[in-house]
Amino acid sequence: MVVKLPTYVVTTARILLKEGFKAYLVGGAVRDAFLGAVPADYDIATDALPEDLIKIFPKAIAVGAKFGTILVVQRDINGENFSTEVTTLRSEEEYIKGRWPTKVTFVRNINEDLKRRDFTINAMAVDMGQKGVEYLIAPIASDEVELSNLKEYEFDIVDPFGGRDDIERKVLRTVGNPVERFTEDGLRTYKACRLAAQLGFEIEKETFSAITECLTVARMISSERIRDEFMKLLLKAPKPSVGIDLMRQTGLLEIFLPELIKCIGVDQPIGHAFDVYDHTLRTVDLASDNIRLAALFHDIGKADTGTPDGHFYGHDQIGAEITKKVMRRMRFSSKEIKKVSELVRWHMFMYPFEKVEDTTDNSDKKDIRISTENQSEGSSKEFKGWSDSAVRRFIKRVGLENLDDLFALRIADGTSEPVSMWDPQEIVELQQRISQVLAEDTAFKVSDLAINGNQLMKKFDLKPGKIVGTTLNYLLEVVLDNPNLNNKEKLLEAAEEFLSKQEK
Repeated sequence: MVVKLPTYVVTTARILLKEGFKAYLVGGAVRDAFLGAVPADYDIATDALPEDLIKIFPKAIAVGAKFGTILVVQRDINGENFSTEVTTLRSEEEYIKGRWPTKVTFVRNINEDLKRRDFTINAMAVDMGQKGVEYLIAPIASDEVELSNLKEYEFDIVDPFGGRDDIERKVLRTVGNPVERFTEDGLRTYKACRLAAQLGFEIEKETFSAITECLTVARMISSERIRDEFMKLLLKAPKPSVGIDLMRQTGLLEIFLPELIKCIGVDQPIGHAFDVYDHTLRTVDLASDNIRLAALFHDIGKADTGTPDGHFYGHDQIGAEITKKVMRRMRFSSKEIKKVSELVRWHMFMYPFEKVEDTTDNSDKKDIRISTENQSEGSSKEFKGWSDSAVRRFIKRVGLENLDDLFALRIADGTSEPVSMWDPQEIVELQQRISQVLAEDTAFKVSDLAINGNQLMKKFDLKPGKIVGTTLNYLLEVVLDNPNLNNKEKLLEAAEEFLSKQEK
């Protein structure tokens, strides 16, 4: 088989072969080679024992010394580091807590190592010491100046469990007994759903049934590990909905995201053709990677806010709180939680504009999109958009850094429904208005003000405390109404007036 490999991987294998040990490319890199994809990383298995590896690669990083795993780091001529994980061939037994093997034995036979792996498509190996051995042990050619360059090599394939056939048939199947494999590591149940969606494979019947049988083990997996596997699904699968629904069918979704299960069967008679669950999955599929998590949660609050007349008042606010709760449970960072929950909170914005519809009955019907925010009385048909202060407040609420993602979420949300009342022209019109407002020298947060807390305290003899923050927030509101007031003298005048009222 011809395999394209970076020269830094070949160099690592070459060193092992020169020392008299075997070297096998294993794991997802072999699978990806059959699929014609470029692997994200490379793993080499060898019969060299851990103590041998340390001697051969004295500068390597021991990332899993107990299990014979090191990280060999090499640098190209541009100074960029590349790493290859090298692990001693091993077998594993007596797993506990659905994850950890209590007995690890180092072996010499590659087949013994492969049979401990999860799926047949991940249980193949490239023998780097057979057909390609003459080239590999030769000195590096002068044209191999970039260690990161991909070059073609001819190797023999080790495939004791039929992984190559399963790839051709697009079938995901465990190595050996699926219940045993899933009992060893409960995360493999989630991984099966993720890989099926990512690769466009079908889960083999017995493997699929075994997932449901092993839910007890799946419940033992930590929130962090489930989160990481689920994020791989969201970011790597062309249609994450496939994997999410497989998790629903097998019972996994109920374990880690019951809030989404509650959305099944929640009808949306107004402006939607699908229930909340199906609409959510369609939105996730249409969303770009950076907003897929927000797309997953954007309507999560509807299960708790539905009314008999088909509305979901406040579902954005409730959804933001649910989002925070779920993401904390899944151990996301505070920064990630804030970003996603804010997108959920503000995704229901509507920018009003007047649109004359094309009609076939010669009527003069107009579709007037009018927001209640900052709308002047008696101006419903002339009013278009928001006032400048309303636009500035919108930017302040959402955050300038979140605007593009919010617009992308709104587009995915609207276009996922064939009967949506949302019009993409909203985004175009609002972006134009925001550009106009941003062209002004204005402030959207307290730190943008022409004065700071220290200056306030010095001028008005204030002590550090709540009153300083309250005053600064008031001044920001003043500037949002009138950006021309954002200079030190005028802000001090406004602060003096504000503080005098507080004393009363």
